[in-house]
Amino acid sequence: MARPDKAAAVAELSDKFRGSNAAVLTEYRGLTVAQLKQLRRSLSGNASYAVVKNTLTSIAAKEAGVDGFDADLQGPSAIAFVTGDPVEAAKGLRDFAKANPALVIKGGVLDGRALTAAEVTKLADLESREVLLAKLAGAMKGKLYQAAYLFTAPTAQAARAIDALRQKQESESAAA
Repeated sequence: MARPDKAAAVAELSDKFRGSNAAVLTEYRGLTVAQLKQLRRSLSGNASYAVVKNTLTSIAAKEAGVDGFDADLQGPSAIAFVTGDPVEAAKGLRDFAKANPALVIKGGVLDGRALTAAEVTKLADLESREVLLAKLAGAMKGKLYQAAYLFTAPTAQAARAIDALRQKQESESAAA
């Protein structure tokens, strides 16, 4: 490849690193073209999957300020550049790797922090963003109900005490 082509490839990879909030490095040795198409289709909503050259990827990652890929850039490599929900993309890669053991997750980067393969798997085990937000909203709603009860409890107790006194006075005046 000519030097301008390599510079263009490095610039394109650098832009992809900067434009994504996460990237997952994989080894695709042993996968067929049809399987790679299926993987790309399964990731299409959250990530783009590209086969990359290790040397150019290393240079592009350094230009983009991404660390943590240098040790894993060996053998045939491909990167999933995540632009959507990183959890969904990690789940897609994990599920595809379970069905096709030839796909090996080497590591990744999430918001500038390097991830090991085990951490990418832990990320895949998380619930989706929407589920976590729903749980948070439910917990906050429960706390608000508790607070409302605490604020109304003294008033309700006072009303019950006054009503009990009124009934006692009525029963005493009826007995007299």
